[in-house]
Amino acid sequence: MTDNTAPVQRQLDAYNAKDLAAFISCYHSDIAIYRMPATAPSLQGRDALEAFYKTERFTIAALHADVLQRMVVGNKVIDHEKVYGMAEQPYEVVVVYEVQNGLITNAWFYPVG
Repeated sequence: MTDNTAPVQRQLDAYNAKDLAAFISCYHSDIAIYRMPATAPSLQGRDALEAFYKTERFTIAALHADVLQRMVVGNKVIDHEKVYGMAEQPYEVVVVYEVQNGLITNAWFYPVG
């Protein structure tokens, strides 16, 4: 595992465990989350990310994600994920995580299909 994949894997493990503190600790205080094709972040800052996941995601009992494929290009970790629990059927998403100094600084979510 490269240094850049470590925080991405830790946040995925924490996401699947619904461990909010461990999940949030993987992100930079100024994290920006983009839901593409948006040009502005849908979430900005660790506090906003924590509030969102506490109330909108980690309350979903069946929520979990599997990585179907992972690629690393420099400080970008690109995951093709299958997400369960958000809808009747699982859905796929590609997430590009930008990692700097061991923390995720930006994440871009691209819907598949």
